[in-house]
Amino acid sequence: MQVVVIGGGAAGFFAALAAKELNPTANVIILERSAKLLSKVRISGGGRCNVTHACFEPRLLVQNYPRGQKELLSPFHAFQPRDIIEWFKSRGVILKQEEDGRMFPVSDSSSTIIDCFLKEAKKLGVEIRTQTKLHSIKKVEKGFELDIGTDKLFFAHHIILATGSSPIGWEISKSLGHTIQVPVPSLFTFNIPSFSMSGLSGISTDRVKVKIKDSKFEQVGALLITHWGFSGPAILKLSAFAARYLSERNYDFSVVIDWLPDFTEQELRDKIEKARKEHPTKHFGNVQIVSLPKNLWKKLYEKADLASHMLMNSISKKAITKLCEVLKKEQYKVHGKTTNKDEFVTCGGVTLSEVEFKTMESKLCKNLFFCGEVLDIDGITGGFNFQNAWTTGWIAGRSAAK
Repeated sequence: MQVVVIGGGAAGFFAALAAKELNPTANVIILERSAKLLSKVRISGGGRCNVTHACFEPRLLVQNYPRGQKELLSPFHAFQPRDIIEWFKSRGVILKQEEDGRMFPVSDSSSTIIDCFLKEAKKLGVEIRTQTKLHSIKKVEKGFELDIGTDKLFFAHHIILATGSSPIGWEISKSLGHTIQVPVPSLFTFNIPSFSMSGLSGISTDRVKVKIKDSKFEQVGALLITHWGFSGPAILKLSAFAARYLSERNYDFSVVIDWLPDFTEQELRDKIEKARKEHPTKHFGNVQIVSLPKNLWKKLYEKADLASHMLMNSISKKAITKLCEVLKKEQYKVHGKTTNKDEFVTCGGVTLSEVEFKTMESKLCKNLFFCGEVLDIDGITGGFNFQNAWTTGWIAGRSAAK
């Protein structure tokens, strides 16, 4: 049996290992068009490689995938973060968990992961061909004929398509009968023209609520102020879940920021009133009313026409109302996006209803399997996209090898 994996990224490489491990007698070959394997693995997490996330309950795990939630539930019962942690451990690579749940090799180096994969491929006898460009695939009676630019067509009994967000994978999928959900960017930051907070670049706050105005999309989490607009986990997660919605609007929309989501507007008003009564003769700027970074707090109350030198007992109810509105309902006009460099992820790909997720086999073309980002699946930042690669790769590889 000849199993050919198209793509030498995370999903494809893991699929090849899974196939060869299950069926040592099969010829398992990885075809990679570039000179380098596992390029995303190498740069992920700033070169540390965010391998997975410490979320071990499949029903909770799937909630981190804007597209693919329903389809991934069964695969995550078969192979989940606990399994990839054990897979690496059994090969001498230990992963560590950080406070936010992200998991990295204890070495803090992606080379540890890449070296493990290459060593495993050599041990199992997986053949790797880099700088091999695939031009087309033709379905024939006993398998597939691949045009890789040589005089003779290359044959495969089974194909595993793991081309990530490369257009060639979608072109091949279409040629074999599949429909493609139009790819658009996911995981990006928000650009705000003439950004009034650019002077606060680098300041972050742990918990805000960000909502896209006039939509159902909102997220709660940490936010980072940049010189061009907003970034951080809350923004990236919001961009992922609203990827198609924002693309349709050409990234021209408004966001509403609730800087203190743990307080209602009335609770916040009461809190300010209480501080006003307790410290009537103190300057407004010297009273710690809310838990926000000092310079951010100053910027926000100045937007409400308050000044640090004003006495607490001189603050009017009208001013308090305006401050509460700034803190709970401030709007920013967004125009454009900036891709998050560590997590260049695409929303879109092979239509999920055309794939059998128990095996990752195409429902339309026998012996064609899919894994990773070639599918219309994407996760938020934090190791979830790699977990999708490991899980779908493991299932596709084993299914093809059978």
